[in-house]
Amino acid sequence: MDTVTTVYSGACPARGLLDRIANKWTTMIIGILGGAEAPVRFSDLRRSINGISQKMLTQTLRDLERDGLVVRDIYPVIPPRVEYSLTSLGRTLDEPLRALSEWAERHMNEVHAAQHAFDAKSI
Repeated sequence: MDTVTTVYSGACPARGLLDRIANKWTTMIIGILGGAEAPVRFSDLRRSINGISQKMLTQTLRDLERDGLVVRDIYPVIPPRVEYSLTSLGRTLDEPLRALSEWAERHMNEVHAAQHAFDAKSI
């Protein structure tokens, strides 16, 4: 396997995209937007994602918009209303990320048991 062209190589251009997709905030944002029937307001996204700061949500949404995965709609009302939704490209990520989330939920108990067993051996 050519290490220059594989996504696991730091030299591969797709590596940055994989890093973005694998980011925990990205997976949560894509999951929420993918499951929404309508565009989602910034404040609703922030309430839905426990632990994310306003700055991190803003930056992640900006990065996803730059990558063509999320679209931001601004409505000229007072106060301004901003809504986010997935682009058609972003929707292609929803299924694989949802599969990853389902895997985590399905195997959570097994992973916790393995962690407990590992930690018990380390004492």
